[in-house]
Amino acid sequence: FELQPPLIPLVFINSDEEIGSRDSTQHIRRLARVAERVMVLEPSLGLNGKLKTARKGVGRFTVTVKGKAAHAGLNPESGASAILELSYVIQKLFGLNDPEAGISVNVGTIDGGLSSNVVAPESRASVDVRVVTAEDAHRIEQSILALTPVTPGVKLEIEGRIGRSPMVRTPANQTLWQAAKEIGQRIGLDLEQGLAGGGSDGNTTSLYVATLDGMGAVGDGAHARHEFVVCDQMAERSALLALLLLTPSLTGS
Repeated sequence: FELQPPLIPLVFINSDEEIGSRDSTQHIRRLARVAERVMVLEPSLGLNGKLKTARKGVGRFTVTVKGKAAHAGLNPESGASAILELSYVIQKLFGLNDPEAGISVNVGTIDGGLSSNVVAPESRASVDVRVVTAEDAHRIEQSILALTPVTPGVKLEIEGRIGRSPMVRTPANQTLWQAAKEIGQRIGLDLEQGLAGGGSDGNTTSLYVATLDGMGAVGDGAHARHEFVVCDQMAERSALLALLLLTPSLTGS
């Protein structure tokens, strides 16, 4: 290898990825449109160091139910329970799950009501969605946004969308993966590819340019107190990244 990279490397450090890259996505899209390849330094997939060549798309939704308060003992019939309606909505949402297709819809938090003796005038739920394909992303998003109430006197307000499209194994992504796999063999790494259930900025860059994710440290326990990095493998992961940066253009441009 020549020690001078054939392409100008650019490092983009993102400070808002964990909250959905709301402010940085526009800059990531702009850079991805002119890049020849993207290596995302998210951690590997598991302790065997798998690289991520596919990721699920991710969506966030908030469902708010507006009802009508009433005294639960004196005149409950004059109220409209937002909590009752939310219980129906939650069942509909969980009914969208399809594990075999890689679709997960999870209601992560719920809250609402004023007191045990008051018909609840308002309730809300936060919803997380994961999908494998763009078709499922559109279908699930539309299904959630189209939910209608069944309890008389209540209204539904639904906000959100599939904010990260799925990262799929495009031909360009697979070309970059094969280059990484061959480099890995030369430095003693038997690399594998995998599908990650979480999203990253790789979901965005993959829409425009060859992307390989999971190029960072090997470790486990993401988002947990026991999260860790295998320090003994840092050198070989750094070598893999360096050699990919030194690889000539994969598109001939």
